[in-house]
Amino acid sequence: MLGRSVPWAHKGPMLEEQRTPNSRANRSLRLKTLIRLRWLAVVGQSAAVLVVWLGLRFPLPVTSCFALIAASACLNIYLTFRYPTAHLVPPTAALAILTFDASQLAGLLYLTGGLTNPFSLLMTVPVVISATSLPLVWTGVLGAYVVIVACAIAFFHLPLPWFPGTELAMPTVFVVGMLIAVVSSIAFTGIYAHRVAEEARLLANALAATELVLQREQHISALDGLAAAAAHELGTPLATIALVAREMEKTLGDDPRFREDVTLLRSQSERCREILKRLTSLSSESEEHMARLPLTSLIEETAAPHRDFGIDIKLEAGETVGPEPIGRRNPGVLYGLGNLVENAVDFARRSVSIKWWWNAEEVRISITDDGPGFPAEIIDRIGEPYMSQRPTGPSSGGGLGLGVFIAKTLLERSGATVQFANAGGEGKGATVEISWPRERYLAGGEAFGQG
Repeated sequence: MLGRSVPWAHKGPMLEEQRTPNSRANRSLRLKTLIRLRWLAVVGQSAAVLVVWLGLRFPLPVTSCFALIAASACLNIYLTFRYPTAHLVPPTAALAILTFDASQLAGLLYLTGGLTNPFSLLMTVPVVISATSLPLVWTGVLGAYVVIVACAIAFFHLPLPWFPGTELAMPTVFVVGMLIAVVSSIAFTGIYAHRVAEEARLLANALAATELVLQREQHISALDGLAAAAAHELGTPLATIALVAREMEKTLGDDPRFREDVTLLRSQSERCREILKRLTSLSSESEEHMARLPLTSLIEETAAPHRDFGIDIKLEAGETVGPEPIGRRNPGVLYGLGNLVENAVDFARRSVSIKWWWNAEEVRISITDDGPGFPAEIIDRIGEPYMSQRPTGPSSGGGLGLGVFIAKTLLERSGATVQFANAGGEGKGATVEISWPRERYLAGGEAFGQG
């Protein structure tokens, strides 16, 4: 049923096509973030070395440890003075920096016991950072490198710092277990962080697209007010033209050379005045009957653009209790309902049914088609951004994308609850139910603006 990304061709394809570039643009790390994380690592590593060396009095290669820590600090200082803090690091450069961090940490672990060191789990940190901000292929490369390094220092390393004159020998089984734990942590946290970050990026892009769509709809709604203002401003010069035309008609009306021209000028000025009157009446801000919209008018206005596509759109009023709810004209609601109706028409075989009913507590609209319905594997995910399974067959019921997310988001911001289901089982049509608490629906635009 919900087949298109975004209704109205001039809006949807552009948003869908821009998905990949936007996602790639967001895959850049701020240099300031890397610098701050590295300073945190420098302080933590220095503190750990000092505690082991001075606090516990364990022997360890202090000079070599601080040399590696100093290398990290020097890189930070270089990057701080070489680039502005707001600089975005390209993926390849970020990969190189994170590879350096992994190598520096591996060097410290080599000097202090390898994977028998309790801090060996920090090997996962560079991979997690990469997974949240770099393309998956670069994260895979970094993850493979860290796994190789972890395998190397698991069996080739200096002894773990311990009490003077003694050596803490770990059994091979423990070392192998630590290696498996580190590799598992790298794989699990890397995949998890990548999925979470990817979903957050898609959601942010989709919400930004939603805001753009809503802004455009609000601008379109505001054009009637601008037209009325223009009509008001043009009224004075047009009245002057009409007055001059009347005077010319009185003076030159009997002259055969100018009779037709003067009559035409007079008639066209009158026509302009009629046009300006109609433009003035478009102002929804000054006309309350345009600012508010009965529920039945809302449904008719939503369905009207989709009646010429060979699908029978049936409007049916259900059981109603009390007076008809009249809400404020809301561009977001009009857009969202229009999207759902259009998608129902796209996937319907012969007809689409739009039903509505209300009572003292609730206002509800149901949109049902006689198409193939929702596939069972995606029905629970309908409304997620960029979820699109578009089959090519005429009998398929997939094809959900950004448009459904935008429609659902706009309707929910107006206070509605949106539910998707199959009308009579999969393959027997799909239905979408939109319901508002009556008070929220009557609030209309104010509630939406606060949404």
